[in-house]
Amino acid sequence: MIEGMNQRFLTLAEVAETLNITLSAARSLVNSGELPAIQLGGKRMWRVEESVLEEFIQTQYEHSRARLSHTA
Repeated sequence: MIEGMNQRFLTLAEVAETLNITLSAARSLVNSGELPAIQLGGKRMWRVEESVLEEFIQTQYEHSRARLSHTA
């Protein structure tokens, strides 16, 4: 990567690390369609755009708030 440039795409391993989940859990999110990703080359070469991961995280916060407001 060129120094000073932001990374646009993340591997599933990087997604798993960011979310503090297992690689198989990250793969399940992609396979279910819950986390949009693109497939490059081989069948296990998935990439998630960094901005898409951020949107996913924000959506999860919204879902969590909604669930908590229904239990209160």
